[in-house]
Amino acid sequence: MNKTLHEDNQNPEIQALKAAMRETKNKRMFERYQTILLHLHGVKYDQISIIVGRSTVTIGNYVKAYRSNGLDGLVLGESPGRPSFLTKEQEEQVRKLLVDQRPSEVGFPSEMNWTAPLLRDWIEREFNVKYSDRGTRKLLYLLGFSFTKPTYTLALADPEKQEQFKEDFEAVKKIDSARN
Repeated sequence: MNKTLHEDNQNPEIQALKAAMRETKNKRMFERYQTILLHLHGVKYDQISIIVGRSTVTIGNYVKAYRSNGLDGLVLGESPGRPSFLTKEQEEQVRKLLVDQRPSEVGFPSEMNWTAPLLRDWIEREFNVKYSDRGTRKLLYLLGFSFTKPTYTLALADPEKQEQFKEDFEAVKKIDSARN
C-alpha cells in the first residue's frame, strides 16, 4: 500500500473499478469490485477476506476471474438451482394469459382478477404441473409481475359503476347458489 493517491488517480484499472462501483446497484457486484480494488492496492487475501466477509479461496477466485477477463470476469453467472417446472413457452403462455384474459374468460366462475391460487389452478389444469401458492407468487415475480393486496376505495368509485357491480355480483351469487 505504498502507492500515492495521485498514482491511483492515474491508474486506469483502478479508475475503471471505482466507476463500476459507483454505477452498480448490486451489492454482490460491488463486493467483487471492492475485492479487486483492495487487491490492486496490495492488500493481502487474508485481510481482504476479513474486510468483505468471504473466504480467501473466494477472494482468489475473484482475482483469477479478473485477471482472465477483466471486469467481465466478475459478472455474476446464473445461480444454480432447480430448473423451472414450466418451459419457456409455457411461461410465455402464462404471461400472455395474465395480460390478455380474465379468470372468467378461461372457465373460472365469479372472479374479477387473477390471484395466485387461481393461477396455480389454471397451471395445473393446463400443464398438469402443481405449484404451491408461494411457488406461484415466485413464478409471478420471475415473470415480471407484482401483486398488491386489495384496498377499499369505494368512496372514490363511480356510483353508477358501483350499482352495476352490485347487480352483476347478485346475478353471479344466484348462479353459484343454483349450482349448489
